[in-house]
Amino acid sequence: MTVNDEIKVKLDNLPDKPGVYIMKDESGNVIYIGKAVSLKNRVKQYFRANYQDRKVSAMVSKIASFEYILTDTEVEALILESNLIKKHRPKYNITMKDDKHYPFIRVTTGEAYPRIQLTRKIEKDNHRYFGPYTSARAVRETIDVIKKIFPICTCNRNLKEGKKTGRPCINYYIGQCWGPCLGNVEKDKYHKMIKDVLRFLEGKQEDVLKDLRQDMLEASQNLEFEKAAVLRDKIQAIEKILETQKIISTSMIDQDIFACYQEENQAAIQIFFIRSGKLISSEQTILEDTTDVTLNDILGFYVKQFYSGSAYIPKEILLQADIDDKVIIEKWLTGKKGSKVSIHIPKRGEKRKLLQLALRNANEAFQNYKRRAEREFARTHGALSELQKYLNLPAKPVRIECFDISNTQGVQSVGSMVVFENGKPSKREYRRFKIKFVEGSNDFASIAEVVGRRFDRGIREREELEREGKEYTLGKFSCFPDLVIIDGGKGQLRAAFASMKKFGVDSIPIFGIAEEYDELYSMYSNRTICLPKNSYALHLLQRIRDEAHRFAISYHRGLRDKNNLHSILQDIPGIGPKRMKELIKAFGSVECIKKASLDELANVDGMNRKVAVKVKQYLCD
Repeated sequence: MTVNDEIKVKLDNLPDKPGVYIMKDESGNVIYIGKAVSLKNRVKQYFRANYQDRKVSAMVSKIASFEYILTDTEVEALILESNLIKKHRPKYNITMKDDKHYPFIRVTTGEAYPRIQLTRKIEKDNHRYFGPYTSARAVRETIDVIKKIFPICTCNRNLKEGKKTGRPCINYYIGQCWGPCLGNVEKDKYHKMIKDVLRFLEGKQEDVLKDLRQDMLEASQNLEFEKAAVLRDKIQAIEKILETQKIISTSMIDQDIFACYQEENQAAIQIFFIRSGKLISSEQTILEDTTDVTLNDILGFYVKQFYSGSAYIPKEILLQADIDDKVIIEKWLTGKKGSKVSIHIPKRGEKRKLLQLALRNANEAFQNYKRRAEREFARTHGALSELQKYLNLPAKPVRIECFDISNTQGVQSVGSMVVFENGKPSKREYRRFKIKFVEGSNDFASIAEVVGRRFDRGIREREELEREGKEYTLGKFSCFPDLVIIDGGKGQLRAAFASMKKFGVDSIPIFGIAEEYDELYSMYSNRTICLPKNSYALHLLQRIRDEAHRFAISYHRGLRDKNNLHSILQDIPGIGPKRMKELIKAFGSVECIKKASLDELANVDGMNRKVAVKVKQYLCD
């Protein structure tokens, strides 16, 4: 390959030391990050070798410059490489979806009354973290289980011993929180529960179970039967969880098992988390664009990325295949854990069987993902191809906009515009309109106004962006659709088309869809169009129409409720704009204000007891 003068000079002066190298293209974008024991030897290889690997060859052909960062050790280079890949997400490194945002469980042990939370960031504090998990859903399910067994606080209040911080939330009333916000929960008793929560998250459920059984026995001996019944229910809940945790390892040590199933340009990673010989949970993730990447590279990359943000590292890690830098990674993880960590590639025996089980699960996860992807493709891109065919469109309708009107007997009329791109909702493109120029319930005139305002704004934005030499995509209305759908019949369709014709955009295909029979109306034919009942095209149009209807109704309902609430509060003596705003902020609805006590009303900013009494009298009489 041809090497420019800048690269030649840098190659001649590369140090024979460990570090990280950063490859960039002509635009200065980072396209690859790697580490090396010797920067001098490793980086020069890229510009000398004729690579058989297509991916590496493509990457090398795009290198316009490179930088490097020296480190003292190979372990430091490994950590820096992992962090830089997370930051820059280079095109030619293997990338994981949302790898910078792994969810963790945090128990805020540094607080007077610790809480349990989902978080995506580990901070240097006195709290305990568990994870990472590859699924936020798994975190929420775990937190829900813990809340049912242990009444731990989950709110964001600043809780202090012996001080009331407000009325308790719903969790207190359903028995899933002791309510430390009331200021009457003993700190020692609460912290004893937190120790059980931590042991539970560490996989030591049997130890927790043993203590709970002892507490239940003592409660029954002391004739505290209600307390014993509560403990019995907790014991049964934990026993039910333990039934799902299969004992699959006789070594009784903590292990993480990684297996990878690779097919075409994707790979599925399966992780088993084994604690004290029990499989307590498992995770799967899909890696994209793994063409020409070896199994060893995938596993090595994933292990580094996974543990770079992990809150817990087991004593033993089992891998399906050997990886580069195994010894360095062991040193890094050992230093991070504070005790010996071993990586093994078992060839026989129990550990090999565990890996084969993980591999079968990785294969199953991949096939499920593939089937879901095929179904999703049919629902989106397949539906767009069908629409092009059935509606005789000049091109596949990549961007579809749908309009709807909502009002109550002509009051608070609003319009909605929802956007689907490539068959999927693009919510950042949704727009809503208050009807300004139409009086009463006139859907025809309202839809004409909304469509007209949409394209009027779009044309003006395009002209402004063109003058500034900018792309159309930068505007809020400047991207025009390939297809317009009107939620309504022939009348609404004609009104919308007239507005489009007025602004010179009537070349964009437009159809109306009737709700009762899902028939399509066209401006180009007097006959209705009936799409096949089981076609992906019809199902897509139904989703778009229903989404426009939902978006319009939710906007209308919000305006109506806000208007009603304002009008009621405005009639109460002593309630001005400021107090009204604070009451709405504190309670949200008239019903909640009615249910609030005098003390709660008086404690709202700007309120006092005298005005609170007037509010109660007015709303409750």
